[in-house]
Amino acid sequence: MITIFAQADLAVSRSQVSNWLKKDDDPEQQPCDDKILACYLNGLINEMRGKKEGTQPEPEDKLNNNIIFKKLKIALNLKAEDILRIMALVDFTISKHELSAFFRKKGHKHYRECQEQILRNFLHGIQLEYRDETENENNAD
Repeated sequence: MITIFAQADLAVSRSQVSNWLKKDDDPEQQPCDDKILACYLNGLINEMRGKKEGTQPEPEDKLNNNIIFKKLKIALNLKAEDILRIMALVDFTISKHELSAFFRKKGHKHYRECQEQILRNFLHGIQLEYRDETENENNAD
């Protein structure tokens, strides 16, 4: 995770990351604000897709589910069909048109806010998709 933050030009310590990841009831737990999460997601894009030439995008001060969803889609290089397949892993169906509405600009007539349930199901599907791949690779060794 420290390497991914570095990809977005943000230096963080092991203890900072550790405190962000602690459970809510842990007294050492520290909140991870939107700007820090945006830096992490930008770093993830750079790590997975390669860093663009020139200046890096500024991390957003305020995130919403649409922005998080879009950044994950970019980082993982997912097409609409891939996202629909990932959602199917958790028995969640959504149409291609509904999905595209999440990635439109706010103010567009077909823009739709991504609800918690949709992002949660997507993250769960990502977990199943990529954890299974990682476990299969580890078992093959």
